[in-house]
Amino acid sequence: MNRRAALVPLRYVTLPGHGPEDVVADRDGSVLTGVADGRILRISGLDDPAHARVEHVGEIGGRPLGLELLPDGALLVCDAEGALLRLDTADGSVRVLTESAPDGPLRFCSNVVALPDGSVCFTVSSREFALGEWIGDLVGHTGTGRLLRLAPGAGVPEVLLEGLQFANGLAVSGCGTFLIVAETGARRLTRYWLTGPRAGHAEPFAQNLPGYPDNLWRDGAEGPVWVALAGPRVPPLDLLHRTSPALRRRAARLALHAPYRPSGTAAVLAVDDTGRTVHHLTHRHSRFRMVTSVCRTKAGLLVLGSLAEPGIAVCAPL
Repeated sequence: MNRRAALVPLRYVTLPGHGPEDVVADRDGSVLTGVADGRILRISGLDDPAHARVEHVGEIGGRPLGLELLPDGALLVCDAEGALLRLDTADGSVRVLTESAPDGPLRFCSNVVALPDGSVCFTVSSREFALGEWIGDLVGHTGTGRLLRLAPGAGVPEVLLEGLQFANGLAVSGCGTFLIVAETGARRLTRYWLTGPRAGHAEPFAQNLPGYPDNLWRDGAEGPVWVALAGPRVPPLDLLHRTSPALRRRAARLALHAPYRPSGTAAVLAVDDTGRTVHHLTHRHSRFRMVTSVCRTKAGLLVLGSLAEPGIAVCAPL
């Protein structure tokens, strides 16, 4: 059933850092996130946000974006400044998995998932713009995003898909047969088959979303995939995307120098493994802006992260 409801009430936990871009829940009900100065934080006690505890877990030295918890408790971290990392949450040590793409240095590493065979799949949002210039890629509609796979023990990943419109969040299907890739710039989710007769092929999974999908988070093998919507649909942007590349490039250069204020609408979706929307939660006139991630804790709380906020938002259970 497609359930549309309000994303309320919102409660806030201020962090000692800015821009918790991705949030992931662990088995104990805590949430891990990374902030702009490179620190990885664990927030516990979210059942009572007024008394939530924030713990320093480690530091990567770059700008953490997408995160993925591994079964052994370690954390995969996408460093937007050019690396895919593994952080030991017990002692804070960091190991570089790769800093390379097949054709040069890795840039704008965005989100990551681990597969049962030990390989790691991750996205590169743009090959033309860096994180601080993300709006240039969305306006320019460059189609330079990629999906890559790093095999166990390999130093350089292989390209699975390219030509993606700002490749972003990643999730694995409940049965493990395909990946779901968020294409922020196209307002769609794309399916990439890992196994079966269509292995290696991609196809639309959910299109014409009501906003711009960012990070994805799977709510267990039987649960849905939660989709953060960083902002509502902007019809003039859809029209611009249908114009010539030269016009889009000029618009992108202008956008880089224009002030940007995130929308006051906070929204998330949940989709099942057929691409059907089962939840659509919104909060208009929200103090919490630019929702770039969402996860669900052991207690059923929805936790939101944002590239633009100094903390996380905690929403009541569904």
